Amino acid sequence: MREYSALTLAPLARGARVAEPQPPERVALDDPAFAVMTDLRTVRAATTHPHEPIDRAHAHMLQRGVRLLFVLDAHGAIVGVLTATDLLGEKPLRFMQSRGAARADLAVGDLMTPASMLEAIPLQDVAQMRVGHIVATHKAVRRQHIMVAEDGGMRVRGLFSLSQVARQLGLELHTTEVAQTFADIEAALVR
Repeated sequence: MREYSALTLAPLARGARVAEPQPPERVALDDPAFAVMTDLRTVRAATTHPHEPIDRAHAHMLQRGVRLLFVLDAHGAIVGVLTATDLLGEKPLRFMQSRGAARADLAVGDLMTPASMLEAIPLQDVAQMRVGHIVATHKAVRRQHIMVAEDGGMRVRGLFSLSQVARQLGLELHTTEVAQTFADIEAALVR
């Protein structure tokens, strides 16, 4: 077996600080789409289960700084997704009214979008795309998140978040007000 020598330690400087994450790198519309994709091989996906109370799921979102949780069954298979919009929009109120339930009685499974309704871009298609394609896709589908799948849709490999794309472009974009044309985007970039 190979021998390893110990490293030399040095005193920490007075007033030392903890490093903070670097902001995501700025991108342009013509940059490769991978520049704005969250790769789930390097960033652990935020997950929950269908029976978790919605307030606990919301606290988990806040703690992780995400707006989407993958909902997994006991075997780790995706059974749905839960978004911040699902939790903070009209969905909980409509469900409570239709079932005569209190908010404390609502579980993730009551509000999630089931797996049967989920769609994704194949990873091999992303390799050919630019950031502009991702913005156009967000605009077309009017969603905050777009999944990327590999292995014939058997594994979610990545995620495009409109808020992350907007941050990296230096813009404010929302699915309800995504710029209608690339001229709108370019005008916003010039500002």
